[in-house]
Amino acid sequence: MDQLTYLQAVVIGVLQGVTELFPISSLGHSVLVPAWLGGSWDTLVTQEASPESPYLAFIVGLHVATALALLVLFWRDWVGIIGGFFSSVRKRGVETTYERLAWLIILATIPAGVTGLLLEHSLRTLFAKPLAAAVFLTVNGLILAGAEYLRRRAPAHRPVTAGEAGDRAAASEIDVAIGQQVSRRDAGLIGVVQTLALLPGISRSGVTMSGGLLRGLTHEEAVRFSFLLATPIILAAGLLKVPDLVGPLGNGIRGQVALGSLAAFGSALVAARFLERWFRTRTLIPFAVYCLVAGGLSIIRFA
Repeated sequence: MDQLTYLQAVVIGVLQGVTELFPISSLGHSVLVPAWLGGSWDTLVTQEASPESPYLAFIVGLHVATALALLVLFWRDWVGIIGGFFSSVRKRGVETTYERLAWLIILATIPAGVTGLLLEHSLRTLFAKPLAAAVFLTVNGLILAGAEYLRRRAPAHRPVTAGEAGDRAAASEIDVAIGQQVSRRDAGLIGVVQTLALLPGISRSGVTMSGGLLRGLTHEEAVRFSFLLATPIILAAGLLKVPDLVGPLGNGIRGQVALGSLAAFGSALVAARFLERWFRTRTLIPFAVYCLVAGGLSIIRFA
């Protein structure tokens, strides 16, 4: 695949790292941005719609770098969550915050994981077209706006209780609040909704944040829960494509993959920290407006 230049690899890597975590759909932007630029960039979109696409392997391969950035940022959480899973299995009970978080993440990951294994390739090749991505991006904007409107009817936010004092010494107050506010049923429903992110234009972080808000989480808690939910899914999606990049589909682009991955890793670190600060005081509305405007203009352009 000689058409993918190093400049394109860096641009797409930065785009992946930012849009995977921002609630605006990385897959949708990997289709729409090259289509808007045209020329050799537009050729990449054509290749993404192919069943055996080096560009698609490149895009999904960048997910590994994005997931690694999240692991680096939240390594303390993951040490606690992994430890909580094994301690829960060992004593056959769920008591601490990290034990609850471990099972919430597992329950939310199963629907998206199973659906992804069965349908990911088919959906991506079927809908990896500019017009489809534009329509779904517009729908994503409506989802974000709807979540902000409906969260007023969400269950009241429960403050951290005194009974969690022992937890608080090990887990952050945000993690404790997530463990208290989100039930196992909620996690399963959020997992089902997360499957919508297989459609280019629908944001994984957007739908998971929306689900968290509708269950009474604050914006700061919802974005943390979204990052924790995204990590295993993004990592698994990337690792599944590693064999493709090692094989014939990786011929001619392995250097571009390495450089693009570095760009995705760095931009994901910056994006995650930015969003954590942003959602301390702000909402999803600016992202909803962006998706509606960008999606609407793209529908007009590619219809």
